Amino acid sequence: MSVQERKERERAARERLIVATARELAEQQGWEAVTTRRLAERIEYSQPVLYSHFRGKREIIGAVSLEGATELAAAVRAAAAAADGPRERVTALARAYLDFAAHNPAVYDALFQLDGGLAFARDDTPEPLKDAFAALLESLGEVAGDDVHPGLFTEVFWAALHGLATLTRVGRLPSAEAERRMELLVDRLAVV
Repeated sequence: MSVQERKERERAARERLIVATARELAEQQGWEAVTTRRLAERIEYSQPVLYSHFRGKREIIGAVSLEGATELAAAVRAAAAAADGPRERVTALARAYLDFAAHNPAVYDALFQLDGGLAFARDDTPEPLKDAFAALLESLGEVAGDDVHPGLFTEVFWAALHGLATLTRVGRLPSAEAERRMELLVDRLAVV
């Protein structure tokens, strides 16, 4: 291995450490607790080293978002693949999405609530974000109905899931009815 390859590998490892530490700190104490100073202390590197990887918190949030989008896409695809039939796939997808949001609140916030400097729904949208949407579209497209564009249906269904996830998490909707709300969403929107 060349010196250059070793340096690149070490740089990538430091970057992964920064992102993992930011996620951990955000999950434990919220994104307000994630500062470059605290991250530098936790990873035992100087702030200039941290800034050599990320220009600031916004880019770190963006990196967490991209990682989270990849994880969300994998969770949705795995759940849908394990289900038989269109309705069951949509139900599994919805449950996986809501579970991801509930179990990864800081990552979910990075993806959908915070400014990570990432473009959504544009030509320059990063691939992990496009892939997360594609993971939803793969199962939702088949239940959109004959007169509805699959992408548009996926946007509406995703927006409804996001609303359920967000409103339940902040206590605006009682968590006792979360499963019933998800079933109602699937029953009323998905054409099977």
